[in-house]
Amino acid sequence: MTVTAPVGSAYRDRVAAALAAGWQARSLYAAADGQLVRIALTAADGRSLIETVAADSDGSVPSVADLVPAMAWDEREAHDLHGITFTGHEPMRPLANHSAPLAEWTVPVRGHDPYQVAVGPIHAGVIESGHFRFHVVGDKILHLDARLFYKHRGLERAAEGQPITAALAVVSRACAACTAANGVAYSIAAEQALGLRAAPQLARARALLVELERVWNHLNDIAAVCAGTGMAAGNAWFLALTEQARRLNASLTGHRFLFGSVQVGGSTLTIDAGTVSRCARELAGLRAAAESGWRELEFNASFQDRLGGVGIVAARDCSRLGVVGPAARAAGLAEDARAVSPYPGHDAFRPVTPENAAGDVKDRLGQRMLELRQAFAILEVLLDQGPLLPAEAVVGDAPGPVGFGITESPRGATTCIIERAGDAVRRVRLRTASYANWPAVAHAAAGSLLPDFPLINKSFELCYACADR
Repeated sequence: MTVTAPVGSAYRDRVAAALAAGWQARSLYAAADGQLVRIALTAADGRSLIETVAADSDGSVPSVADLVPAMAWDEREAHDLHGITFTGHEPMRPLANHSAPLAEWTVPVRGHDPYQVAVGPIHAGVIESGHFRFHVVGDKILHLDARLFYKHRGLERAAEGQPITAALAVVSRACAACTAANGVAYSIAAEQALGLRAAPQLARARALLVELERVWNHLNDIAAVCAGTGMAAGNAWFLALTEQARRLNASLTGHRFLFGSVQVGGSTLTIDAGTVSRCARELAGLRAAAESGWRELEFNASFQDRLGGVGIVAARDCSRLGVVGPAARAAGLAEDARAVSPYPGHDAFRPVTPENAAGDVKDRLGQRMLELRQAFAILEVLLDQGPLLPAEAVVGDAPGPVGFGITESPRGATTCIIERAGDAVRRVRLRTASYANWPAVAHAAAGSLLPDFPLINKSFELCYACADR
């Protein structure tokens, strides 16, 4: 990893140059109690770079949101939580600060007969809090303002000052659905900062965990789209498979959501030969059942008619907004953090995209099935290597003040940055795939019909908790 010194007015120029050279912005955050702002970027070959700018005496830094709109949320959050002014980011609408009146956090919409529909933050169902403010004419959505952070828990601040190994327990609880991916991203960053790297058996254990997590999430996401169309039979079928996958997680790790299964510097996961065989059989059964259910969905005309042309986010807009994961690949962007991962099962990985990708609900649903098949295939390779024993990290590159970790969660690339002071955390920044993709949900809603929004939202199936960390 390369970390630059504060660069003052050259900050924007350096960021622009990196973007022009093909680097992708992954995270922007405040450090040193708001005195510094850092932006992390990655290259196609997996290299990482952090550019830094020091705040002026009035607490301002140049905005880069015009250069890379994907960092707009990051700047808004840094403004709300650390008081930093981003010069050029106008208007600076609040994100995590909910004290502002409606007119300050929503985009004004004017025209003939527009009206607003407010949904949430409390919803009918067991989901987290989120407020959606629709600007509508008739049934057509003109614009959507989404407001999250109702359950902001301050996990990053809670991790500060803790030993690097202990802070994992705080950070990995950001979200139950992504706990393995979040934990692995943190562990990679921590080990890089500590001068360690994952040996093959440790890497294998982590690859197994993130693919098990991907399986149950994709099954659940397919069920959610079925629910969004009123396809009760499909919803029930794939929810039943989701439950089976979670029970398999529990039998392997002791927890349905894989809590506590990732550690910094090692792994305690033990799977003997008999359990490996049983796991392989159960996964084969899940795969066959998923294929059977998928065939029913593919040949159900009324179901398929609800999907095409709805909630489109085209490839160009995905690139501009920094969309990651299945949502980006459904638009034809063949990007996946596993393609540059050294982990077993991922070393020959190639992203897949739908044919004639349009970036609509139909493609986002189909992408889940494509990646579900990949996950089953990767798990088969990992299990074919036999029993899994506890493992430890080994000495890697020299320790450094900053560690950067990235992993492909079920929803896309999740990054974690750790700044350390000795063996303690000075600053940690977890930017999940859901955080990256929420702005795309609002983009997808514009131009669609209001009754289609639940379906559009479920086709992304993002975590509220990942943003509300």
